[in-house]
Amino acid sequence: MEYKLLGRTGVTVSQLCFGTMSFGDTADEKMSEAMYKRCREIGINFFDCADVYAGGRSEEILGKLMANERDELVITSKVASPVDGGSINKRGYSRRHVMRQVEKSLKRLNTDRIDIYFLHHYDPTVPIEEAVRALDDLVTQGKILYPAVSNWSAWQTAQALKIAEYEGLARIEVLQPMYNLVKRQAEVEIFPLAQYEDIAVIPYSPLGGGLLTGKYGKNKKPDSGRIVDSQMYTKRYSEESYYETAENFTAYAQEKGYHPATLAVAWAMAHPSVTAPIIGARNLDQLKDSLAALNVDMTPEWRAEMSALSYTPPLANDRLEEQIG
Repeated sequence: MEYKLLGRTGVTVSQLCFGTMSFGDTADEKMSEAMYKRCREIGINFFDCADVYAGGRSEEILGKLMANERDELVITSKVASPVDGGSINKRGYSRRHVMRQVEKSLKRLNTDRIDIYFLHHYDPTVPIEEAVRALDDLVTQGKILYPAVSNWSAWQTAQALKIAEYEGLARIEVLQPMYNLVKRQAEVEIFPLAQYEDIAVIPYSPLGGGLLTGKYGKNKKPDSGRIVDSQMYTKRYSEESYYETAENFTAYAQEKGYHPATLAVAWAMAHPSVTAPIIGARNLDQLKDSLAALNVDMTPEWRAEMSALSYTPPLANDRLEEQIG
């Protein structure tokens, strides 16, 4: 296992982060423990979670598993997604919701601080300045160490950075965008912003919700019309071109002698802006294929060859031929 600096924080994390969304959901407590132990055996010290995962069970299970080695780990959680349908205010990142939810997450995780705390989604009803101030207050209180955002655009993140610098507040230190071979929008503005500002990037969904595992192609779609059991994924990966890319990628991986999931993770991990992609699994067999990416020597040339299998988004200004340098 190799380790990398988390942006400019000085914190060192494993080059893979394990996402615990399956804990208490598609993986029962026994399987969750087995996957956690396997991750620790190979040196993963970085675990991603959220208050909304499995209705809070993921945090509870992770809290139990890490109880005897808390100081060895870097733990994330998130706030903003609707936790339940009980109240219209149990969502978003209003100060009211953030302050209440962080206490619940701390209790479920059985810890006195959350290393990286994400605003899970952009909330257009709350000014960015209000969100930045709420996160800064949590840093001052010692309840979180580093503010972070997930699923934010580059301009939204840039605004947060500007406000933090002007007001002397704790700035955003980690970004969590979606990123995989069929979803490459992060390359256009999010990654360049992260490199320029020295912000860590831990992208999620390197397997494209299962699309890049070899299960699916243009003639092999899920019977239910879903990639995983969620309408969200149905919509996210519904374009016909994604299935064609997945089919071509699967054939490419087989030709190279690798499991498609292994190469998909290795491809995401090899981008120079990426600190650590977030891998997930429902069982040890799935985990094995993702962990095998650690043994892939992904050169820039090889990565470019793989990138050619999918659509490359144009530069932000769409004037490639006139770029300087």
